[in-house]
Amino acid sequence: MSDQTTPDIEPDLKKPARIIDFGSDTPAPAAAPEKKGLFKRLKEGLSRSTSSMTTGIASVFTKRKLDGATVDELEDLLIQADLGIETATAITDAVSDGRYDKEVDEAEVRSIVASEVAKVLEPVEQPILLDGTHKPHVILVVGVNGTGKTTTIGKLAKHITQAGKSVVLGAGDTFRAAAIDQLKIWGERIGAPVVARDVGADSAGLAFDAIARAQETNADVVMIDTAGRLHNKAELMSELEKVVRVIKKRDETAPHTVLLVLDATTGQNAVNQVDVFTRAVGVTGLIMTKLDGTARGGILVAIAKKAGLPVHAIGVGEGEDDLQPFVARNFANAIAGLDETATPTSSSE
Repeated sequence: MSDQTTPDIEPDLKKPARIIDFGSDTPAPAAAPEKKGLFKRLKEGLSRSTSSMTTGIASVFTKRKLDGATVDELEDLLIQADLGIETATAITDAVSDGRYDKEVDEAEVRSIVASEVAKVLEPVEQPILLDGTHKPHVILVVGVNGTGKTTTIGKLAKHITQAGKSVVLGAGDTFRAAAIDQLKIWGERIGAPVVARDVGADSAGLAFDAIARAQETNADVVMIDTAGRLHNKAELMSELEKVVRVIKKRDETAPHTVLLVLDATTGQNAVNQVDVFTRAVGVTGLIMTKLDGTARGGILVAIAKKAGLPVHAIGVGEGEDDLQPFVARNFANAIAGLDETATPTSSSE
């Protein structure tokens, strides 16, 4: 177990910390350039998905009137982009409304895509909120192998400390020495104690110890890493359920937040992961990583439509600043190839 110094922080528990909001509730004017920077990084990160979407739409609507064949082509394109059948149908219905047998501008179609995508995503746009009700606030981070859980924990922990909260990190991925070492490095970087054991140690016991350490040091938050596990392996999911049972022995109200980290490159498989992990451990929110590595970033839309779980953040690159707060309108505009300030079209005039 590492024994690092806990930051001398006196948190204001009366004021909720909006973690992964990356700023105060009322940003000063000086924050505007940074917001533009975030959107630029988002658009660059989603460039493969955007290019696939815009190129496909342009090819469908170049010098053609809207007819049944055109609508079918558009629907196929949207489904292939992993937006989901329901969203694809909603978009084609909106495009068809009042435009049949007319030439349709592809820019107008992209605007409608952005509007319909935003309708699906806006209800799930939600920061991680630490309201001081529980101390420590226990965050359990789960997911399949290779989604970037440990890195995501480190980045989130950095923002937690920047929000004036103290945090303890639990190296619960006891199967990988690299994961333990990686979390220790993050702990050293942000001044957070890391509870760790030898490789192969019991992960449930590690989680118990991490919460105990957070309670003893009066920490605000404890974040617990877990080993990646295939969602279709029953015995591995049972081990994760054990972790939750042991956590409850230390704090019957915990875990207070269960974050599922998803890899966008897995496509439709991510939909199944949400279902299985939610049934096993009660997922409360999602973070999607590696959106810069796929042309099918629309999978986030399909997941939001089906699961309705809060989406807290998205990863559009490897840098620390590439883990961004999830903003539905920005995501919708970026994936449709619109500017940040564009006003999408929802129906025919």
